[in-house]
Amino acid sequence: MSQDLYPQVFEGLERLCTGPSGNGILTAPAFPGIERIGAQFSGNAFEPHRHDTYALGVTVKGVQTFRYRGERRFSLPGQVIVLHPDEEHDGGAGTEDGLQYRMLYLEPALLLECLEAEGLGLPFVDEPVIGDPALAGVLLAALGELDRELDELFVDDFVSRVTGGLSRHARLPRRPLGAVAWRQTRAARDYLEAHATRPVHSGELEAVTGLDRFALSRHFRAAFATSPHRYLLMRRLQRARAMIGAGEGISDTAAATGFADQSHLNRHFKKAYGMTPGQWAALARNPGS
Repeated sequence: MSQDLYPQVFEGLERLCTGPSGNGILTAPAFPGIERIGAQFSGNAFEPHRHDTYALGVTVKGVQTFRYRGERRFSLPGQVIVLHPDEEHDGGAGTEDGLQYRMLYLEPALLLECLEAEGLGLPFVDEPVIGDPALAGVLLAALGELDRELDELFVDDFVSRVTGGLSRHARLPRRPLGAVAWRQTRAARDYLEAHATRPVHSGELEAVTGLDRFALSRHFRAAFATSPHRYLLMRRLQRARAMIGAGEGISDTAAATGFADQSHLNRHFKKAYGMTPGQWAALARNPGS
């Protein structure tokens, strides 16, 4: 396979603003439940970390390498990467030539809502690197122009096609999904989103949802593949990352997003994204910057 997918699908990645090291991240306008980035790196880019979303991407140029589920993995141009929520991984370039890739972060609830009619749970893809041109094409439809916002009708079809693509590669039978309290879990999610910058207590969520805290925890994890506590923390970190990318100071960002201090933000930021807020500030650039 060619070591360079760039001329065919990623004209425009040259707009990526990079620092002296040649490393950089391009962030796209967000859509509810979906984040998109383009990245260029040399060497080891990310230390071990984990997301609360699916991470789905396509390697564009070079060799992408990461440790995942106890093994060192490698992805070549055109190959698809599938990382499951809360699975620890690192990341970087596998050769001295550097790396370019595109990645999409998808909330599990979007897939589950698509699968709800079938009464099935999330498909588990045990191979994180896949050679599937059809699935790569589906992802590239959302990742090709990062300066454009996603359209709602496009996203409906996109999520359906991604769900089908992942299901094709799920080697384990998909487990029947028990009845999820969707109304209550969505109410809890919305409440956490609205109050992300302050502590939220279990009693508040019980009052909002009508479920006791233990039942809510079970249903919430079934719907969103994470706990209410971690969901709240990740929403804080998302806001902090956006503020830092927009040029806000790290100390001010920590205060504005509900962290005790800059050290508290630094610790959780690194666990979630594999780099410090300062490193993110040096790398992140929004389209049009």
